[in-house]
Amino acid sequence: MTVPPAAAAPFAITVQPSGRAFSVERGEAILAAAIRQGIGMPYGCKDGACGSCKCRKLEGTVVHGPHQTKALSPEEEAGGLILTCCAVPQTDVVLESRQVTDESAFPVRKMPARVTTLEKVSHDVMVVKLQLPANDTLRYHAGQYVEFILRDGARRSYSMANAPHNGPGVELHIRHMPGGKFTDHVFTAMKEKEILRVEGPFGSFFLREDSAKPMVLLASGTGFAPIKALIEHMQHKGITRPATLYWGGRRPGDLYMDGWVRERLASMPHLRYVPVVSNALPEDNWTGRTGFVHKAVMEDHPDLSGHQVYACGAPIVVDSARAEYGARCGLPPDEFYADSFTTEADKHGS
Repeated sequence: MTVPPAAAAPFAITVQPSGRAFSVERGEAILAAAIRQGIGMPYGCKDGACGSCKCRKLEGTVVHGPHQTKALSPEEEAGGLILTCCAVPQTDVVLESRQVTDESAFPVRKMPARVTTLEKVSHDVMVVKLQLPANDTLRYHAGQYVEFILRDGARRSYSMANAPHNGPGVELHIRHMPGGKFTDHVFTAMKEKEILRVEGPFGSFFLREDSAKPMVLLASGTGFAPIKALIEHMQHKGITRPATLYWGGRRPGDLYMDGWVRERLASMPHLRYVPVVSNALPEDNWTGRTGFVHKAVMEDHPDLSGHQVYACGAPIVVDSARAEYGARCGLPPDEFYADSFTTEADKHGS
């Protein structure tokens, strides 16, 4: 008797050193299968564009679907690195990913969310607060994100800017992308009480509490949102590891919660704050640090070999930091945790 192809047995994926194991259906990408089964693998865009899901293949064979060479170069692929978001196994596979832990496996849920407040905090940033169902608490790690499911099935990802203990609702920081169908709606037509559909939590961006290393928190623009959640979490848990927040914007107004950060400094003696502005105009009267925010970190910390870095924001900032901190400042690659904000324009080159 011949077995029809549809019944072909799934492939087994094992992740070292955690020993987590899960199965992948024929033709399915590794990451999709991991998310479906609650395995917290690292990822960002899920679209082959950002490189956040890159990890090393120790055994087995995969084929890659469409991806950008900046996310995985031919040299990296030849060296055994894969992008789990578009890697489809052809055999059983053993991967190495030190970011996979048991604790990140909160279940992914779909639920309705009601807009409770809309507050425009700068010319292009809206703080949106959502109320979730009272009987269906969303469990997540500070730093993770949710996806809005739009009417046409398209999705938009936003990090939760509040730690879970500041729930049960969630706070999102949404930057206006002119011409973007979702953010145009947020800035022109969205009203309080509007109902949206969300799914989450997603992402592997959360504080590694098993480490005592000092931390660099690197944010560009609305990449501050998940960093804010980390800071709230640290304060709530009484975590006293030294942490320095570097927050970069083009103009001072882009640091849209500067006052909030300065209030935290008074009650968190282990937290330092370095705001960095790249394109200040004379009328801004800016007297602080200037230039690229990831470079400011290197000026202050030429040796990052004993640090952890949590980076979030525009892909150019996150990618530059990842490359330069490793190559020039001695940061171990597995101590760089990142969430790259890939927009629809980034994905499609438009």
